[in-house]
Amino acid sequence: MIDLATLPEAANRLAGADWQLCVTPADAWTTPADLKADADWVPAQVPGTAAAALEAAGRFSREAPTPLHDKDVWYRCRIAPSKPGTHVLRCDGLATVCEAWIGDAPLLTSDSMYQPLQVEFDLDGPAELVFCFRALTPHFARKGPRARWRTRLADEPGLRMVRTTLLGHMPGWCPSVHAVGPWRGMTLAARSDVLLHDLSVRTALSENGTGRLTVSLRPGDGLAPGARIACAGIEAPLAEQADGKLAATLDLPGIEPWWPHTHGAPALHDVRLACEGREVLLARTGFRRIEVDRGPDGNGFALLVNGVPVFCRGAVWTSADICALPGTVDAYRPWLELARDGHMNMLRIGGTMAPESPAFFELCDELGILVWQDLPFANFDYPASDPDFAAKVARETSDLLGSTSASPSLAVVCGGSEMHQQGAMMGLPEERWRGALTGEILPGAAGSARPDVPYVPNSPSGGAMPFSPNAGIAHYYGVGAYRRPLEDARRANVRFAGECLAFSNVPEPGAVSELAPCHHPDWKRGVPRDRDVGWDFEDVRDHYVRELYGTDPLDLRYGDPASYLDHGRAAVAEVMEATFAEWRRKGSGCGGALVWTFQDLMPGAGWGVVGSDGTPKSAWHGLRRAFAPLRLTVTDEGTNGLDIHLQNDRPVVQTLRVEIACLREGQMPVASGAKVMEMPAHGSESLPATELIGAFFDTTYAFRFGPPSHDCVHVRLLDPETDMLLDEAFHFPLGRRASARGAKIEVETVALPDGGWCLKLSSDRIAQSVSIRDEAFLALDNWFHLAPGHVKTVTLRRRPGAAADARPQGVVLPLGGQPVPYAAG
Repeated sequence: MIDLATLPEAANRLAGADWQLCVTPADAWTTPADLKADADWVPAQVPGTAAAALEAAGRFSREAPTPLHDKDVWYRCRIAPSKPGTHVLRCDGLATVCEAWIGDAPLLTSDSMYQPLQVEFDLDGPAELVFCFRALTPHFARKGPRARWRTRLADEPGLRMVRTTLLGHMPGWCPSVHAVGPWRGMTLAARSDVLLHDLSVRTALSENGTGRLTVSLRPGDGLAPGARIACAGIEAPLAEQADGKLAATLDLPGIEPWWPHTHGAPALHDVRLACEGREVLLARTGFRRIEVDRGPDGNGFALLVNGVPVFCRGAVWTSADICALPGTVDAYRPWLELARDGHMNMLRIGGTMAPESPAFFELCDELGILVWQDLPFANFDYPASDPDFAAKVARETSDLLGSTSASPSLAVVCGGSEMHQQGAMMGLPEERWRGALTGEILPGAAGSARPDVPYVPNSPSGGAMPFSPNAGIAHYYGVGAYRRPLEDARRANVRFAGECLAFSNVPEPGAVSELAPCHHPDWKRGVPRDRDVGWDFEDVRDHYVRELYGTDPLDLRYGDPASYLDHGRAAVAEVMEATFAEWRRKGSGCGGALVWTFQDLMPGAGWGVVGSDGTPKSAWHGLRRAFAPLRLTVTDEGTNGLDIHLQNDRPVVQTLRVEIACLREGQMPVASGAKVMEMPAHGSESLPATELIGAFFDTTYAFRFGPPSHDCVHVRLLDPETDMLLDEAFHFPLGRRASARGAKIEVETVALPDGGWCLKLSSDRIAQSVSIRDEAFLALDNWFHLAPGHVKTVTLRRRPGAAADARPQGVVLPLGGQPVPYAAG
């Protein structure tokens, strides 16, 4: 979105400016007059952070960060106007307590990382622009209304009084990299070149498919009379309103709607300003309708997009780079394309993180990814009774959400993370932890800025206790940190998980973090833990290794560290697939779930399903299968047998053939069957396995009439016309360990017509959790089970940085088996 638009030929006077940065002790200099000629200045990027600039200069390490919040950080650059006169400076984010000058004249002050500022000043010739980002440490001691509870999440209680991100202040999982500097965009333009200010682009979609576009703006000096707004072949004039703004409304019958990519096409439409024979692109927007479905009991939470139920699945976003906190399309694209390629249709920006720039939302618009936006509040009891604080956070919210006004991807606005939970877990009554901040101030500001987006007061919230998973929004760690059995995913009756399934996810072999032994301090530094507890999330992963494979992870770690890591990789992929199979099945009351977290903030076995270097982990591959729009899963229903579940999120009817084979010794079919069925668009179905077999067969080995006849059930989903495999599912009635029998795998490397490569894999029997390892190529499917009697094709993608003439060469390794080498001829 553009908030300050200029004439197309008018340059941003700060683009390419030679910024410099200097770090001093707190209060060493008061004004630019105190700057020392021999001070130690280094080059800096704007927008950017002090940490990123110092890192580029070799003076900061994200692995061993030095504190920045106890120092002053100065920025300066020389500017020269193209013409004299009044200029407009806009700063989209200054972290955090900041003063600025033009020459020696004070220009602005800021005390919020999240509040954009705009000032006008006269500029008749070259001048120096100076910013000082003051040390935050003195502000942490500022007194405010007494806190009703305290949190151990953050290392500094005074953060509740300062409007800055908690990133860098959460020991146990986040490196101590402090956010300092002009972290968001900065523009400078002559006022005579300014076309408009305060642009708002709002859309709506009626049930009959008519879109409504409303555009409002405050005209700048460069906007001539008679301007019009155009979209989808329809135009309307901008008319003056009572508040001095200009506005236009367009009705667009039959407009192509916007969908999350799992359910349709994320259609976008250009919104243009036509004036004096020229056109300016104001925004690209989409038309969609979002509603909340609370379910028949009123306790649920699910989203309807354009009237269609959408199971929201994805992860909690952290940051594209903990040092730089970038806000550009180029920085976001590799990460968001990984989310899209992993069939994620929602990302949540948590209250502990830093809000992302409009470019994040614009790219999510393009890729069809819904965004759950926590407002930047988490765990603390904030001083909402302070009128100045209340007014400040209301302005922040209006500006943050207003900058996304054209984005159809914004799907939920939430008052923050775990404030309700924190108070309730301290034993406080509801009236103490539920208050004006999330109940009045934030929803009021959010409703004015984005009336098309549902608001929820907190994540989690909604149950008998705000963290109860059977009502509203949960942070569900029954399967995960609390080491509950996989069946707890159903028993807990999760309605919507704003976060869930946190594991210490092992990066792929070859990652830097694996160079240290897997219990070395360098390794453990990358393993997340809750503060002041006697366990970490590697212990959680080890628990499920023991449960799934019947082996002691301690023995594996002692005797075979590589196998220990592989069992951990396999376990998290299996647990995540099984949990989402439960939540996505027909009859489940779950409306969605988001895994904690999407990407790591530092190298190591962190919560991220993608490593900090952008490489997907085993968890990403498991989730990619679990999240597929056309999905086949199975669940063990005990004496009710094995149930087969189908989901078709696509907007078209699908004719499918479902096949089942029950295998003895992972190889020999002892019962089989098939059925052709029609799956409705945006539909789901469930059926018992015996419907395919045509007679009773103890698929789950629940009745135990004699010795088991099989140790694996393999179910396939195919296109009945082409026999193309669309999906497959596996069940191990005797456990995974009983089905591990030394499969013999054959690998063929195949060159594709487009210059790419793939592997064709086959096996004589079931091979569990097969991984593909290639230094130059990334397998787009990995950590999968390989069934006998069929050929599985896996596409390879060249890794970033790999040589253009590199050819596939690596190994295929079944869990607990021997590696099978391959190489392109």
